[in-house]
Amino acid sequence: MREGFWDDVEHSQQVNQRLAGLKDRVENFTALESSLQDLEVMLELCLEEQDPLLEEELTAELAALARRVSDTELEVLLSGPYDRGNAILSLHPGAGGTESQDWAQMLLRMYTRYCENHHYKVEILDLLPGDEAGIKSVTIQVSGPNAYGYLKCEKGVHRLVRISPFDAAGRRHTSFASVDVLPVVEDEVEVHIRPEDLKIDTYRSGGAGGQHVNKTDSAVRITHLPTGIVVACQNERSQTYNRQAAMKLLKAKLIDLELRKKEEELAALRGEQKDIAWGNQIRSYVFHPYSLVKDHRTGVEVGNVHAVMDGHIDEFIAAYLKQKAGTHQ
Repeated sequence: MREGFWDDVEHSQQVNQRLAGLKDRVENFTALESSLQDLEVMLELCLEEQDPLLEEELTAELAALARRVSDTELEVLLSGPYDRGNAILSLHPGAGGTESQDWAQMLLRMYTRYCENHHYKVEILDLLPGDEAGIKSVTIQVSGPNAYGYLKCEKGVHRLVRISPFDAAGRRHTSFASVDVLPVVEDEVEVHIRPEDLKIDTYRSGGAGGQHVNKTDSAVRITHLPTGIVVACQNERSQTYNRQAAMKLLKAKLIDLELRKKEEELAALRGEQKDIAWGNQIRSYVFHPYSLVKDHRTGVEVGNVHAVMDGHIDEFIAAYLKQKAGTHQ
């Protein structure tokens, strides 16, 4: 990767995202201010007329405004150069075969539900199904406002404790799966990748896909020789589309590599020590002997594990963003 790489990327990103982000913030603040003025008028009417129905409406509108203000406060914490853009999320099960592969699929469903709740678009870039159940790996692209800013909080190892449905003896099992989140690098962002630094292989897609998938080398795997980064895409029938998707993923990984380098430099300056071992989980999901989801970074606990698995993870994300903002002040 050539010298000055990060400067080029950051400059381009400033032009294409920061102005749009500032415009959105101003428009949102104006809308909140207008809503507040409307509620002030409604409050005056309530005091004059003493109408129970109007008071009920005012209470509901106040609660809705409070939620919008809370969401806006959270958005202010998204200060990274890619936080307001799209995200690429990858899931990989740990050791444990079918049990951990099923856990990876459960997490995929959780994030898909989260995206549905926030009206995000989800596109599967690469998926390798498990031998019996679950998935061996999956990579999805999540498109929507602030997708990367929120989902980056999910990066790390997630731990499951439950009675395994695959254990005839009904014993309790612990499984792990890792979540990786990358920013989507838009085409106008200049990322210098030399053709001679790439090794491109094509192969036949695995898993279900019909005759076309089985008979043509539509899947694409790209190796970036200087860094050793390997990306693959096999979800589409078109080799051209798979190659474009793989290149987008490679750009995202190169950007993430630079981001991590900068974070490591800052951590070294602050004297921080970070353990990146596989067992260092960020969150535990306990189904048995009790029901609890606990985030080990912030201490946030939620007793309704089924609601969490239905995508209600906003409380964990909000707490982590606030914690990070506090540590960087």
